[in-house]
Amino acid sequence: MFEKLKKVLSNREIVIKIIVTFAILLVFKVGTYIPIPLVSTTSIRQVIAGNDFLSVLNAFSGGGLSNFSILALGISPYITSSIIVQMLQLVIPKLKEWSEQGEVGKVKTNRVTRYVTIALAMVQALVLIFGLGAKPENVLVDSLIQYKNFYWAFYLYMAVVITAGSAFTMWLADLITRHGIGNGSSMIIAAGIISSVPAMFTTLSNKYLGANVSPANITLFILVIVLYIAMILAVVFFEGSVRKIPVQYANRQASQGSDIPIKLNSANVIPVIFASTLMSIPMTIVGVMGLSTSTSGAAFWINQIFSNTQPIGMAVYVILIVFFSFFYSFMTVDPDKISDNLDKQGAYIPGYRPGEDTKVQLSKMLFRITLIGATYLVIVALIPIIVSTVFQFSSTEASAITIGGTSLIIVVGVAIETFRQIETASETKDYKGFLDE
Repeated sequence: MFEKLKKVLSNREIVIKIIVTFAILLVFKVGTYIPIPLVSTTSIRQVIAGNDFLSVLNAFSGGGLSNFSILALGISPYITSSIIVQMLQLVIPKLKEWSEQGEVGKVKTNRVTRYVTIALAMVQALVLIFGLGAKPENVLVDSLIQYKNFYWAFYLYMAVVITAGSAFTMWLADLITRHGIGNGSSMIIAAGIISSVPAMFTTLSNKYLGANVSPANITLFILVIVLYIAMILAVVFFEGSVRKIPVQYANRQASQGSDIPIKLNSANVIPVIFASTLMSIPMTIVGVMGLSTSTSGAAFWINQIFSNTQPIGMAVYVILIVFFSFFYSFMTVDPDKISDNLDKQGAYIPGYRPGEDTKVQLSKMLFRITLIGATYLVIVALIPIIVSTVFQFSSTEASAITIGGTSLIIVVGVAIETFRQIETASETKDYKGFLDE
């Protein structure tokens, strides 16, 4: 391990990318503390602090929402827009055509995603502002109270600033993807989650080691910590698991074959991120509008359907994770493209005829592999929710534990993928050096 670390640190290009990534993440974190100019956010912070439904969005924004900063929405609008655009590829021919055009099509799709992000960020910002009851007389700085009657300009101003913050966050994510290490959006989400870990740990400590400390509570605290460690190990194991499909070439000997590596979880952390984001949108609207979920009505049923601590909501959460697991696995590992490439290279999978037979068998293999991967994601995501229900945590404690389970998958998954990229870049550099000699 130390040899690998030494190898990475001796690679100037990788070190620069790592420094750039940390510098951009630092800029993002600083931005979460910069309040919206001309606005006193004291009353808004009190509303947010007392609302458990905003915890997921706040974690994804790196604390920007709880501070009601210029980066209050963080990367959330971009993630939601990515979901919308990729779903539209199934029904809009032009978007589907772009998805099949390689890098050229990817550039066009990314441009559309950015436009949708700006529009969605403006809508989310207005919902957030109106829902939080951001009345001019309550949040304007003292010197501007006299202009409180121009409320429409005030709301528009705040929405534009928050939207600009989302665009800035999207730009930072793009910078990380192009000039740093890892996927920019995933890195920003992971950084936001990591920054909220101390608060989650404090919640657990207060629950078990606070005023009601006892041998039984200490034992439960240790069990919860052990559970989290076991979950981390499980995530590391499953994220590193690969199924290798043997491949033979018609013009080579049998001993000179190769293989097609398919990850057990080809979709990585995307299913959990997308499922959490989609689940949080209706709950965020209910939360910021201060609607009661304890009585019958729209808010009650939204809570039942989209809160993953409720039986129906838990089922919806599972369905979303499974759906996105299969959706992204078949997008990442396209059996049709693999089969076509094998034909072009004069290769085949032993026991299967080239062409349609190979496509069918690859699809069956990918389905079985993805089913295992999706099951693993569901189990890791649900364990903390079940634990919080069994031990009857309060809403705040349950919120911290629930985010903790989802966060584990995201943070560990992003970390593993980042280390893989660093290792690949390091090996590529070695090959270049060998060829230059």
